[in-house]
Amino acid sequence: MKEIIENKDNLKLVKPTMDYKEQVMNYRKVFLEKDESFDGCSGLEDCETYEEWIDFENRLLKKYKNDYVPSTVYLAIRCSDDKLVGIIDFKHTLSEFLFKYGGNIGYSVLPEERRKGYAKEMLRKLLDNCREYNIDKVLLTCDKNNVGSYKTIIDNGGILENEVIDEVGLTKSGIIQRYWIKL
Repeated sequence: MKEIIENKDNLKLVKPTMDYKEQVMNYRKVFLEKDESFDGCSGLEDCETYEEWIDFENRLLKKYKNDYVPSTVYLAIRCSDDKLVGIIDFKHTLSEFLFKYGGNIGYSVLPEERRKGYAKEMLRKLLDNCREYNIDKVLLTCDKNNVGSYKTIIDNGGILENEVIDEVGLTKSGIIQRYWIKL
């Protein structure tokens, strides 16, 4: 998979490198302080160090065992000032849990950078890259009350399949919306 997804409209997606260590750990701190959901962050909330976090495969394989699926994490970097504004994760396949509750793609944006179109652009860029995996559609889920997220999904072609009761505690509303996007 590409190391950098091309820049358009002042945003690029890059795989995590040591260049962004401080910004990622600050992102973690902000999300913990504000009790934000770490969607698309590939377990950042569980990691005390950046080095631990970027060891994605080993760490997540230990955590999820047989339910582990390979994924690719990208940092959304604003080009004008090289600032981390969001994180997005693409799970290459779906486990039973991901099919029911989590989907192929998760993302989050720093609270102070929301409502600027970054999530929509992050998802658009990632969807272009997902086509390299020869899959014809991806699943995205969100909390029924997360207006910003479901608008982002719909704006990128998401079609609501259904809503399911959140039996695992991922949402505030208790309802998970499941959207499919054709690639």
